[in-house]
Amino acid sequence: MTFPAAAAIMRGVADLPAPGFRLARGVCRLLRSYDFAPLCELVLATGLRVDVIGVGPRGEIWIVECKSSRADFVSDRKWTGYLEWCDRFFWAVDADFPTDLLPPEAGLVIADAYGAEIARMALETPLPAARRRALTQRFARLAASRLASALDPIPGLGPIG
Repeated sequence: MTFPAAAAIMRGVADLPAPGFRLARGVCRLLRSYDFAPLCELVLATGLRVDVIGVGPRGEIWIVECKSSRADFVSDRKWTGYLEWCDRFFWAVDADFPTDLLPPEAGLVIADAYGAEIARMALETPLPAARRRALTQRFARLAASRLASALDPIPGLGPIG
């Protein structure tokens, strides 16, 4: 089946700057290879925007923050706010990124537009059940809303979230 508005499903990814888009695409492919359902540009209840979030087959939640340059990383001081919203937190960078800048307690993904690999697994810090439920529901509603908007675009009525 072909969806003429399938690009709307990737709306969040398309909003990223070109280098961020390429990293996010590779990260999404990596997550899918681990049987995770990835979603780009999810806004947490705190107002922080996640680059890529994935829900795994057992309900585990990974957040991946994409950084395309040293300046992009240095200007980001909000990343610790993501830690309480996932079971594992990763940085995704390209092969030329100076990885010694990245905090060692976070996971590390090396990515490009066509794929990615985990260079360092993130420490696991399980989410409280109530937060996992709320975040999973937010994830599901946004994903379903984007799909519905792609299948039946209604002027003035876009995806939720």
